[in-house]
Amino acid sequence: MKKILLTLGLLFLIAPLLLVWFWNMKYPELHWDWNAIEAGDVQFPHDFLWGVATAAHQVEGDCINNNWSEWERARDEQGRPRIKNAQVAGKACEHWSRFREDIRLMQTLGVKAYRFSMEWSKIEPRAGEIDSTALQHYHEVCEALLAAGIQPVVTFYHFTHPLWFEEKGAFEAAENIADFVRFCELLFREFHEQVEIWCTINEAEVVAAQGYFTGMFPPGKKDPQLTALVLKNLLSAHVQVYERLKQLPGGAQAQIGIVKNIMQFDPSRRWHLLDWAVAHQLEALFNESILNFFRTGHFDFNLPGMASVQHKDGRAPRSLDFIGLNYYSHLHAKFDWSTSAFFTFTFPEDAVMTDMPYTIYPEGFYRALQAVRQLGVPMYVTENGIADAKDDRRAVFIARYLYAMHRAMQEGVPVRGYFYWSLMDNFEWAEGYAMKFGLYEVDFNTQERRLRKGAQVFLDMVKGSRE
Repeated sequence: MKKILLTLGLLFLIAPLLLVWFWNMKYPELHWDWNAIEAGDVQFPHDFLWGVATAAHQVEGDCINNNWSEWERARDEQGRPRIKNAQVAGKACEHWSRFREDIRLMQTLGVKAYRFSMEWSKIEPRAGEIDSTALQHYHEVCEALLAAGIQPVVTFYHFTHPLWFEEKGAFEAAENIADFVRFCELLFREFHEQVEIWCTINEAEVVAAQGYFTGMFPPGKKDPQLTALVLKNLLSAHVQVYERLKQLPGGAQAQIGIVKNIMQFDPSRRWHLLDWAVAHQLEALFNESILNFFRTGHFDFNLPGMASVQHKDGRAPRSLDFIGLNYYSHLHAKFDWSTSAFFTFTFPEDAVMTDMPYTIYPEGFYRALQAVRQLGVPMYVTENGIADAKDDRRAVFIARYLYAMHRAMQEGVPVRGYFYWSLMDNFEWAEGYAMKFGLYEVDFNTQERRLRKGAQVFLDMVKGSRE
């Protein structure tokens, strides 16, 4: 009996060590020796699609009838503003009226595509009521882009929806998906002759996690089960939109996909079993559950004791003409008993931080491209960029991230295009105007745009591929 107990005791001690060793071997945290790499010495294909990206609420101005406009005026339970420094989007970059000027900025960059969203609350301010003036505005935007030799790439849903849709419960209720499908159908019928590439939903996992898990985005709820349900409904909405649009005139020729943000979760302490467990759980919830849905048609969101949603849709693996990838960085998860979520995020002491709370990690971009490759469809990098108010890290960021993308492409990852985030400084959601992502700096008092020195690497790379 003593030998049996001793053996069991040894197994109890050794098993976690073996598991940690296995995870370290299977999931290495990739790091390259940048002293031995000439990051700028890469050449992209002549037909590679270079672009820049924005979103309507962040740049247009006067978005006063959507869920975010309401959120910006709200306060939390302690009376604190929801947005840093109590800022509101307001006039933003006045892109609604200055779009022709901004298209000239795109021409200066040499890009051939512009990813933007069409603001639902301006097009359908009240349920069933369509504003023809707003539709005409977006026709003019598309016409001006095409005249400038720039391809319009449209996102249907980039975090914002009309207040009437919010009051119905938005994507909390599956029956509301029909409203979104009708909106997408309206836009597709209007613009399919001008627009070839369509993104249905931007970062479904961010909408769900920030709006319903952390409470940082509207509607500010903290409900894991609702998080899972909203994520499932957003994914279902994509499938339904794809199916509907493909049936319409021009549908067969259009490229329709969803945009997935990859933020990897690595363990803070690679020797610590519980850090590994937390990282794996977060990875499974917010990355693998979505990728698996589009691989197999099965969605499984399971947070033991807190949330469980399963969903099957055999159409999902056939609902992507491409996948859009947004990538910025990764996070290190550390198990922590003292928090309600049982974890916190940490950052390596030697890491270079961006102005956002994450690090410069181009190797993660390479990892994300390899992970999304498993879907077996063409890929566009629909967002990648850095918040850098001092403009002292932007050039290094761009050079190294583009090197990582080129390396993945050399290994067969089917990347068709890259959209830098963002064309210009804008309203960065809960961070307000503090975060400076733009290739162009914006003076929000005068609306003057000025090209940043750190953007030159991007211009040179675009020009080099043309030559």
